[in-house]
Amino acid sequence: MKMSEVRRMAKNLGINSFGKKKVDLIREIQRAEGNFDCFGTANGYCDQKECVFRPLCLAKSK
Repeated sequence: MKMSEVRRMAKNLGINSFGKKKVDLIREIQRAEGNFDCFGTANGYCDQKECVFRPLCLAKSK
């Protein structure tokens, strides 16, 4: 997922993305959506089935 897509998601949630790293911004989006802010820490397993970043996160943990 490109940073521009992440910024668009953040904007739609009312989150200011200026000056934030991609991982930090994704975690802020996760919190705003009611999920755990755990992006990038999955280590092969994730029970957050509703998180839109789940596939990306699991792919990064391989």
